[in-house]
Amino acid sequence: MGQFGMGQSVRRTEDQRFITGYGRYTDDINLPHQAYAHVLRSPHASARITRIDISAAAAAPGVLAVLTGKDLAADGIGPIPCTAPITNIDGTPGKFPPHPALVIDRVRHVGDQVALVVATSAAAARDAAELVEVDYDILPAIADTGSALESGKPLVWDDIPNNLCFDWHMGDKAATEAGFAKAARVAKIDLVNNRVIVASMEPRNALGFYDRGEDRYTLYTGSQGSHTLRKLLSGNVLKVPEAKIRVVTPDVGGGFGMKLFLYPEQVLVLWAAKKVGVPVKWSAERGEAFLTDTHGRDHVTHAEVAMDENGRFLAWRFETTANLGAYLSNYGPFIPTAAGSGMLAGVYASPALYVRVKGVFTHTTPVDAYRGAGRPEAAYVVERLVDKAARELGLAPEELRRRNFIRPEQMPFRTAGGLTYDSGDFRKNMEDALTNIDQAGFLARKAEAARRGKLRGLGIACYIEQCGGGSDEMAELRFDPSGGVTLLIGSQSSGQGHQTAYAQLVADGLGLPFESIRVVQGDSDTVSFGRGTGGSRSLPVGGAATSLAVGKVIERGRKIAAHLLEAAEADIEFKDGQFTIAGTDRKMDLVAVVKASFNGKLPAGMEGGFDETARWTPPAGTFPNGTHAVEVEVDPETGETQILRYVVVDDFGAVVNPLLLEGQVHGGVGQGVGQALLEGVVYDADSGQLVTGSFMDYAMPRALHLPDIEFSYNVVPCKTNLLGIKGAGEAGAIGAPPAVINAIVDALAPRGIEHVDMPATPLAVWQALQAAAPAEAAE
Repeated sequence: MGQFGMGQSVRRTEDQRFITGYGRYTDDINLPHQAYAHVLRSPHASARITRIDISAAAAAPGVLAVLTGKDLAADGIGPIPCTAPITNIDGTPGKFPPHPALVIDRVRHVGDQVALVVATSAAAARDAAELVEVDYDILPAIADTGSALESGKPLVWDDIPNNLCFDWHMGDKAATEAGFAKAARVAKIDLVNNRVIVASMEPRNALGFYDRGEDRYTLYTGSQGSHTLRKLLSGNVLKVPEAKIRVVTPDVGGGFGMKLFLYPEQVLVLWAAKKVGVPVKWSAERGEAFLTDTHGRDHVTHAEVAMDENGRFLAWRFETTANLGAYLSNYGPFIPTAAGSGMLAGVYASPALYVRVKGVFTHTTPVDAYRGAGRPEAAYVVERLVDKAARELGLAPEELRRRNFIRPEQMPFRTAGGLTYDSGDFRKNMEDALTNIDQAGFLARKAEAARRGKLRGLGIACYIEQCGGGSDEMAELRFDPSGGVTLLIGSQSSGQGHQTAYAQLVADGLGLPFESIRVVQGDSDTVSFGRGTGGSRSLPVGGAATSLAVGKVIERGRKIAAHLLEAAEADIEFKDGQFTIAGTDRKMDLVAVVKASFNGKLPAGMEGGFDETARWTPPAGTFPNGTHAVEVEVDPETGETQILRYVVVDDFGAVVNPLLLEGQVHGGVGQGVGQALLEGVVYDADSGQLVTGSFMDYAMPRALHLPDIEFSYNVVPCKTNLLGIKGAGEAGAIGAPPAVINAIVDALAPRGIEHVDMPATPLAVWQALQAAAPAEAAE
């Protein structure tokens, strides 16, 4: 069993069907007599709708229906909910305007849903949509985060002054002010965490069916949790019992947080299917995805750290303006507030912290969780500020960190952000990373680069995140009469390798052949309960529930084995799939016990069959942490940055599958480097048009932008998780942006440059060098 057990690098079993073209995604599913939907979208960021004429479209060939916001309202379909209420500093609630699946008289961002055309083919629906006549009274738009609160700017919602959704705070303001009052030195930084487009490999999709005989809806859709969508649809939108809705999520081609949420199109296909009497399918084109998938990040932040004469941190102060877009996505307000602000203490033993966040509406696509969901934003601010503070103090960046790290012997440690870290050795991660990247030889490499006219820099970032906690998860193990086992789990894979990892846990715990274990997820009719996948919770929470279910199977099997072996239950031992009478060679394997349970050979009072269910509620989150070290070379003539080496040392606690773990880190680093160097959503300041509306304008990272990623890990078992594991799915995207920017600034520092905002494109770096040149010459 060692080959497939806990800690082994088992290759993903699901890859066989993926690479041979036998994956089953939503777009592969077709139902008899299905129709196709096309959403007519607003070409304007802000406008009143003064007239809609659907007559020509309704008469077009193949058209079954043309539906508008008035039809939606007449049928009592509710708006898409925001489930993250926020309370302002003064105790009043934040502003939560409605988000209808189809608007009635006002559009608020380019891509807003104006009408739905349903036809017998996708082409017919698209052609007919061009015949819908809409008159717009175009209004001024606001797309810029930093100026959205300014007086006189266009309003997204007429009844929400200054576009302010909420004004939130956390921390000890008095203690923070006291820390700054006695500081020997204060470092400050202003930065932008750039808006990004998720661009998952598989665009969003939805196929809705309404069974009139059962009065029941079925939705097939790529998501990160079928049960979550079912709950939102039931209580807030369709207003029917959950039993009247089935949500099926087959294979998913990338989620990254973006597919957690309920979207207008998922509502529309169900509503339309009921109205027209046939299944209705919608699949996004890439341009639609750019306009309507939730975006990520988009913060403007001012940050300060107070230090004593020895560089010890006394207090942190942060002020952030967070762009929420035109509407509130399901968890939008949660991301810049509770999700990320607690992590603003970083890995440092500072005594005080105060955070103030203002959420703003703009005429842009809604913003919500994107890989890391608040924690990358926090790590970026903290690690950029620490680097800047070190330069102002004349200390090496690693030395300032050494002076302020929380030490292992201080664990558990309650931070100024109100979180309790249970485990971690932050200094060891950093020292290992510096050794692995050969910091000792860096000055020689820097001098060699200078002889070639290049600027070389070395940057580090020491991150920590909270994940793998929150609500419970359920796992159910079902055996069939032949001894095969199926694990039903409420999480949802979108490419991480859940099928392999969960099967490893079951194989390791029960001693069963790896290939005999089947993993089922994604169908709310088959899996009775689930919280979905988000916040790196699948293995820390779902895996723990699976482990508990495995334990219950063993206990049930011990009772049956004792009966069959005519021994006392206390004398039965279990190891490697075998029940043995202690001290003897009498034994029987688990499969034989399972078969006996189906054949009625059971102790009195025990029911037949062999199924066990378990739930795990984590007592607290897990805190994965690590250090990213990056060496870059900048060409001052062109501004181009080349990453020469990338080293990661992480602590993910106990490891289930090192191969899957490394893959998750590599993917996260790729996305983090993309944000740092290439990706950035641009809206036209005057019209609110999305300038970066396709891959022609929005740069995605490619293989040439990344060297080999040198990954290793230190195992410090988590004390708040049943298996000792910490979440890992988001870590790469958290550590990469600050590490890359710190390396670039290190390269540019001799030219007097203290900061470059993301994305640090060749143009942005070149412009920074040009702006610094006159000042350098003046000196």
